[in-house]
Amino acid sequence: MSASLEKPARFAAFSESFREEFYRLLEARRSIRKFQQREVSQEILDRVLAAALQAPSGKNRQNWRFYVLRGEKRDEYVKLSQKSWLGIKDVLVARLKPSLYDFTERFFYTLGDAPVVILCYSINDAEERYHTSIGSVYMAVENLNLACVAEGLGCCTMGAPLEIKQEVDQFLGVDKLAEHQAGQLELLCGVVLGWPDHDPPKAARQIDDRIVFS
Repeated sequence: MSASLEKPARFAAFSESFREEFYRLLEARRSIRKFQQREVSQEILDRVLAAALQAPSGKNRQNWRFYVLRGEKRDEYVKLSQKSWLGIKDVLVARLKPSLYDFTERFFYTLGDAPVVILCYSINDAEERYHTSIGSVYMAVENLNLACVAEGLGCCTMGAPLEIKQEVDQFLGVDKLAEHQAGQLELLCGVVLGWPDHDPPKAARQIDDRIVFS
């Protein structure tokens, strides 16, 4: 960039206080599984979804697709979602202490009363490698997670919808889309969000063997 050209505002240095707040934001993120019975406004929902769309993507394909469920459609999905518990409960009973197992089971049956459910898909095609395509969507989902924290919302990213993948596709009607019929449209995860009604502890971040310098 020529020195004679004024730098865009996005290149302005961030203040030290902002940097501190940014790292606090990362630490503050929790997977929330219990929500207040309170709606999320369209304005806030638009902002967190816009944040998701700021993510990078392979070849700038922006291959994410988000299906947002509220109201009656959300209630219908919760009934469908209950089936996903059957595919994961045996794994969790071996990993969780009884009280947490019971709490998790209740979450699967109610989705914690979250007013918003977002089902996240990737468009995968020959233009991009498979893992790059799905990785692009997960980066957008992380943007969504952090935007929720910034707004005071809670959210939980779930792999459980994959237990009932075909039924979710049919529920949304995406199985009738050309991309789906071509094998290109793939469900990756779900996100529930709303106003948090608990403050769960965050598991300690593990460092050993996670980062390797050469």
